Amino acid sequence: MWTFGKRIAAGFTLSFLFLAVTGAIAYRSLNSLTNTSHLVTHTQQVLERIADVQNQLKDAETGQRGYIITGDEVFLEPYQAAIVGIPEAVKGLRGLTADNPNQQKRIDEAEPVITAKMGVLKQTIDLRREGNVDEVTKIIRRGEGKRLMDHLRVITSEMEREEQGLLKQRTGEAETVSSGTKSMIVFATLLCLLFIAATGFFITRSLSRQVGSAVQHVQSSSAELQTTANQQATGARESASAMNEVSTTMSELLVTSRQILESAQRVAHIAQETAGAARAGDETVANMQEAIAAIRRQVDVIVSHMLDLGKKSQQIGSVLDIINELSEQTNILSINATIEAAGAGEAGKRFAVVGDEIRKLAERVGGSTKEIRGLVEEIRSAVNATVLATEGGSKAVDAGLRHFEEVTRGYKQITALVVNTTEAAREIELGTKQQMTAVEQVNSAVGNAAQAARETETSTSQTLQTATQLAHLSHDLSKVIQPHAAAASA
Repeated sequence: MWTFGKRIAAGFTLSFLFLAVTGAIAYRSLNSLTNTSHLVTHTQQVLERIADVQNQLKDAETGQRGYIITGDEVFLEPYQAAIVGIPEAVKGLRGLTADNPNQQKRIDEAEPVITAKMGVLKQTIDLRREGNVDEVTKIIRRGEGKRLMDHLRVITSEMEREEQGLLKQRTGEAETVSSGTKSMIVFATLLCLLFIAATGFFITRSLSRQVGSAVQHVQSSSAELQTTANQQATGARESASAMNEVSTTMSELLVTSRQILESAQRVAHIAQETAGAARAGDETVANMQEAIAAIRRQVDVIVSHMLDLGKKSQQIGSVLDIINELSEQTNILSINATIEAAGAGEAGKRFAVVGDEIRKLAERVGGSTKEIRGLVEEIRSAVNATVLATEGGSKAVDAGLRHFEEVTRGYKQITALVVNTTEAAREIELGTKQQMTAVEQVNSAVGNAAQAARETETSTSQTLQTATQLAHLSHDLSKVIQPHAAAASA
């Protein structure tokens, strides 16, 4: 397919060729017309020379007559001028008719007649100077001069007729060439103008069709890009909202983890106090009984806290499920965003980077979620063990109260259970610290994901704005190329 530049260059080249051919033909015709005009001028010059010869002979004859009649030398001035002028005129006439053999023959015939005529004139003038008027009269009466002059008139008339014929022929040729040149120039100019108009129309129509097709493709692409950008903007807003919810949930989870840590610390402290109370079991039975009652209360508190801890662990598991689902959805959204950005070309590179960062953050959130889930499972196991242990302690306290005599054996069992409780409390404290650290990391990752979602939303808004500008630009271009079609579509 030819480009715009090639089509325009081809149109101008053909137009230039037409103009060049027209100019060459016009130049050739004008050159022929010029040559014909030169020939016409040349013929007119020949006629002028013939007339000049005739006139000088007439002047010489008139001067001779005047002198013969009056005897005054003043009348001989035309004769004297003719003596010099006639040879020059004949010479010039011979030069002008050098290309015409017929005229050369007539000049050869006329020269002796002219010489004889001038001789007769000279003879009569000389006789008149000598005063021999009678002899002059005799010569004139013989009519020799008249006969020579008539013969010369016949020769010059033939020369004039031939030159008049040539003049008429060359004038006709000049008129024919001039008319043909005018007609040719008008025809060639009209043909060139028609060709230029046709070429311009074809190029304009072709370019309008091609550019119009490109504009339609741009409009279609911009519309699709707007639709995609709207969808992406909606998804980005939903993702940002979800990230904000997840961030809020993770903040609450962080607060809950701190509460669990405080509870675990209290449990450890209570376990230490219980161990001290157990070591003081050799006191009085009354103190033992009261200590057992205190242990019973502490065990109830432990059970309450353990149950609360179990509930919190279940809540953490639910939150982790939500986080895991959100991370999977975020990963899917980031993959879709990367695919859409790849389809968008250069305009979607930054969006592709944002999508890739979101995918990495989602993977990190998923990994952290798995770690937290493992810790929660450990906490659940510890809580279950603690609950079981406290239930056993509670049963032991009841048995001690019913069988006070078995205090020593019950004391040993309580001591063992308190040791286990202390270890479990320490494990809970350690697990809770790890959980809080993981939650802080997840909270930071969720904050980063929320920031990335906001940046994605901003980038999508920019993409939507760019697509809208592209649609307006394509519409304006369509107006420039096809104003009627654009007005109809508008």
